[in-house]
Amino acid sequence: MTGLHHVTAITRDVQANVDFWMGFLGLSLVKQTAGFEDAEQLHLFYGDATGAPGSLVSFLVWQDGAPGRVGHGQVAEIALAIPRARIGDWLTRAMQRGLRVEGPVREFGAPVLRLRDPDGIIVKLVGGDIPDTGWPAAPARLQGVTLWSQDAPATAAFLARFGYAHQGIEGGVTRLASDRDAIDIRDTAGFVPGIPGTGVIDHVALRVPDVAAIDAHRAALTDVTVHDRLYFTSLYVRDPAGILIELATDGPGMAVDEDDLGRTLKVPPHMTDDTDLRLRLPQFARPGEERTPMRDLPFIHRIHTPDDADGSVILLLHGTGGSESDLMPLAHRIAPRATLLGLRGRSTEEGVARFFRRLSMASFDQDDIRSEAAAFAAFWEGAMAAYGLDPARLTVLGYSNGANFAGAVMALHPGLIARAILIRPMLVLDPVPRADLSGVRVLTLQGARDPYGHYAPALNDWLTASGADLDARTIAAGHEIAPEDLAAASAWMASSGA
Repeated sequence: MTGLHHVTAITRDVQANVDFWMGFLGLSLVKQTAGFEDAEQLHLFYGDATGAPGSLVSFLVWQDGAPGRVGHGQVAEIALAIPRARIGDWLTRAMQRGLRVEGPVREFGAPVLRLRDPDGIIVKLVGGDIPDTGWPAAPARLQGVTLWSQDAPATAAFLARFGYAHQGIEGGVTRLASDRDAIDIRDTAGFVPGIPGTGVIDHVALRVPDVAAIDAHRAALTDVTVHDRLYFTSLYVRDPAGILIELATDGPGMAVDEDDLGRTLKVPPHMTDDTDLRLRLPQFARPGEERTPMRDLPFIHRIHTPDDADGSVILLLHGTGGSESDLMPLAHRIAPRATLLGLRGRSTEEGVARFFRRLSMASFDQDDIRSEAAAFAAFWEGAMAAYGLDPARLTVLGYSNGANFAGAVMALHPGLIARAILIRPMLVLDPVPRADLSGVRVLTLQGARDPYGHYAPALNDWLTASGADLDARTIAAGHEIAPEDLAAASAWMASSGA
């Protein structure tokens, strides 16, 4: 059997992605794994109920990640096969869902509906002579992909070695066909090159029968990499136009590590921090399951809700270069039943996230601190209302830049934060406003070997002078988070009754 094995794209919104590919199209979620290359990257596979090769569409989740750009050197469209007689049903379904849909039009003699998924990826529903199992029913399998190539003849010649033969040309598109699907090649010479990111298809995978076939292609091709993906063995290569092509074996298959496909998160065997990964990866709900609708608020944020949530909340503010999920493993160990609300800083420095800009290692952009603190106050009010959070049961946990930011918020917006754990903080406001922090409980944790530790006393003195109930501790550590931080924070949280 020749043809397509799977297509892999990148999404920035896991919940919207699940709602479209499962909820609207009706495909089965047959696998969810931590990424084999990047463990903190959730990878979802959709397909038929068995996860058969040729039915699979997968997504790498770059939650709230930067968008890419579609251009030459990329897969530009995904086509799915439906019974020819169901074109009208799918058109009606799309219109009822409020989706923008084009068509039906005819491409190479077949009726086609064209729509976009929530990331803007073009999805074509192609009517063909396949069994009609009734309505509603999910698309049966992959029908094809469209490649944008700046050297279409070279791309076509490259694909011919994998069982694709010339079928025809229509409207500037060359079609190659395999046993049961097609690859369309659009000549995009002179167009802009593609840029990786969300809303872009990363690669297309072609079927090969076994590892022996992979080995044969590895010997015949240049600049290839081979990986054991547990569910299949993969070879990656780029065609002469730079399009990423994967060759993937039919086996062992999606059922190699679970019988009930796609129900549980799988962590690749070579990764060991299983619990931490599960906390750092974004959660989602299947269609019909209870969910927390995410709101559009001033800060990108992520919520992790444990199975036995007790109503307490820890709001997380990461350090320089961190993300909204960085502190989730630590926070979960401090309070296992707390709901975790992680924020992503909006200021950037050399391409990494911070909560405010700095001018030097110990001086900071005062205007930026104040504007970001005002945005945080707006976020706070919006989050309390949108997610039904109880401010009396909320603790702020900040590390380094995030801890500094929390201290600034307490100074600029007193009455907002009532409880805070600040790891490696320092005073960043100049001048520091007067604030009444009566009733506010604060734990500060300094490292005895922290090169910035000598800045800590000024913050502690200000907190005490402002009336905060301060517990200031120094632990045997540098600027990094240490096991002693967990022990101190856990004991402090337990005594606070949060």
